[in-house]
This record gives sequence, C-alpha cells and structure tokens, in this order.
Amino acid sequence: MAGVIEAVIVFVLSNFPLTALVLGFIVAIIALARAKEPVTGALVVEKLLSWYVFFSIGLSFLYNFAIHVFFGRIAASFIGWADSPFQFEVGTASLGFAVVGFLAAWRGFELRLAAVVGSAIFLLGAAVGHGHQMIAAHNYAPGNAGSVFYMDLVIPLLGFLLLWLDHRAAHASAASGPRG
Repeated sequence: MAGVIEAVIVFVLSNFPLTALVLGFIVAIIALARAKEPVTGALVVEKLLSWYVFFSIGLSFLYNFAIHVFFGRIAASFIGWADSPFQFEVGTASLGFAVVGFLAAWRGFELRLAAVVGSAIFLLGAAVGHGHQMIAAHNYAPGNAGSVFYMDLVIPLLGFLLLWLDHRAAHASAASGPRG
C-alpha cells in the first residue's frame, strides 16, 4: 500500500501542471453543483475560467517557483539539465505569473487576459525550448519530453479557448439584455 501511495504522490508532483488542471476542473464542477443561480453556459465558462486561472496559472506557477528556487538541482535533473543560477530566474518569473494568476482568478476579463497571455508566452516558449532539446540534444527526460511538454501547449490553448468563450458569452449576454 505504501508503494502505491508513493507512486501516486510522485505522479501528482511530477506532472503538476496536469494535476493543477484536473484540480481546477474538479473545483469548477463542485462550484457549479453548488451554484445558487441557474447553471447557464455563461456560468459554466465563468467557473471554468476562474478556477483554470487559479489552479493552472496561480497554483501551478507557485509550485514551479518553489521547485526551481528551493529544489533547483532536482528540477534541473528532472528536466535533464545541469543545475544553474538560471533556476532562480525561472523561479522568480514563475512567482510573478503565480501572483497575477491569483489576482486574476476572480477579477474581470482584462486581468484574466493578462494572466493567460503572459503565462502562455512563457509556456509556449518553454515548449519550443523543450522541443529543441528533444531534437538537438536527444533530451527525453520526463521534465523535458513528458507531460510537462504537452501541458506547455495545452494550458495556453485551453486558456485562450476559455477567454474566447467568456468574451463570447459576455457579448451574447449584453446583446440579449434590455434595450432602450
């Protein structure tokens, strides 16, 4: 039993962007189930977007900060790189994205847009870097070629999709509102 628990913990922590995304979906579903107002498409998008920003940007980047700053050697080894002072720089950049994610979770469209766009540029750039390492250096370490690489692509794309759906829902709501 202890081996199974250890394996689950290792999986959850080694695939934290995926873990954060799943947690965000679970919490959004719970929030929708507890909603006092009727569950509309706009409410579904609102809950998905707010919890996506909280978990996939806020919590995931906070985790990235802690791993790169306090466990830099482990992080570098997981990615297949040598440890370097760059770990601290990646960590502090991640902390900045985390703070913006936490601030944006329950704010307006503009702050959520900033959280998604800023983190998306970072993640898509990381995906390019990981892809280059796979091709040029044959680096297929789990932190370079595993789920982290795929989440570097999925997280931004999902964020842009949720923003688009939120923007669309806001315009549909405004269009169907009272006219004078």
